[in-house]
Amino acid sequence: MTGLYDGPMRRSAAEPYWNTNVARHPGILRAVPEGCGEALDVGCGDGLLARKLAERAKHVTGIDKSPDMIACACESAAGHPQLTFVEGDFLTAELPGAAYDFVCSVTTIHHMDFEAALVRMRELLRPGGMLVVVGLACEASVTEWAMLIAAAPIVRIAKVLRRARGPQGMPVTDPQMSYGQVRTAARRLLPGVRYRRHVLRRYSLTWEKPAR
Repeated sequence: MTGLYDGPMRRSAAEPYWNTNVARHPGILRAVPEGCGEALDVGCGDGLLARKLAERAKHVTGIDKSPDMIACACESAAGHPQLTFVEGDFLTAELPGAAYDFVCSVTTIHHMDFEAALVRMRELLRPGGMLVVVGLACEASVTEWAMLIAAAPIVRIAKVLRRARGPQGMPVTDPQMSYGQVRTAARRLLPGVRYRRHVLRRYSLTWEKPAR
């Protein structure tokens, strides 16, 4: 695959850490189908989730645009042949169509064209495969703002108690779509999708591709 990172590795320890993205990992892992062969982590960052997925899937591919993040992922995955990391743009990278039993993405889709990314994830799934997207959105309605205000103390306390941190150099950008817009678009593109709003300022989309 083009973009496979084969540059020099930097010294780094694959130490566990917690943040509001990592908080969603248990739910993602529970969604991995039994006997999962191929899994894809879109926007894999430093590879933390991909390494966890490798305990439930025979092979895991992680893709990310950031050279620094891919370098970190490769370092941490040394000695694990069931992990492959690709540096590249998910929307244009050469990935095998309808080849994955499980596709996931955590707080990455707002960095891309939402609909184009969701359609590509859908197309990369095998029939019967499972898709899980965890994302960020912005508040646009009174109800959404009320939920944000109500959850703010919980988020602050959780971050302090869990000593929230993340990998240095992780690209960040603000979401442009509201929760309502995300929900509407997802339901149109993924009929039957399960949409959930989570306390720690995240939403999730869970969808099983119809079997042929």
